[in-house]
Amino acid sequence: MSATIKVGIADLNVAQSPDILVTYALGSCVGICLYDRVKKIAGLSHIMLPDSTVTHGTIQIARFADTAIPKLVQQMVAKGATKRVLTAKIAGGARMFASANNSSLSNIGQRNVQAVKEALAKQGIPIIAEDTGKDYGRTLFFNAEDGIMFIKSAKSGEWSW
Repeated sequence: MSATIKVGIADLNVAQSPDILVTYALGSCVGICLYDRVKKIAGLSHIMLPDSTVTHGTIQIARFADTAIPKLVQQMVAKGATKRVLTAKIAGGARMFASANNSSLSNIGQRNVQAVKEALAKQGIPIIAEDTGKDYGRTLFFNAEDGIMFIKSAKSGEWSW
């Protein structure tokens, strides 16, 4: 029997088949799903912000794209995943608030997506599916059995990759 493992905002976790990872409230935040299809190990991170270097003091690693993705990879490898076979699926990064200008606040979703793509490229992990941008929030389910990313949106329905 499978368990559903919740990943909160600014959080990350790893699961093995047959478990399912889920994260809620992906607006401008981005959900990053990493998968080792051979060992059926899945990882999910829910990042809020693109760059930890602009923060002073203690850094919450899972909050930022540049720190959460390496940490998620590290945790997956510790559970037996092979880094060189990992693939990524990403979702979120919406523009949740209409704005007349392109301020950094109204543009945070786009900046998050770009930072996630850069962090994944730095790790050598290809993105094989993406559902980013637009103007609606998402709930993301990621199945460790088959690597399927399932999205639910109150505004736009349901779909999967």
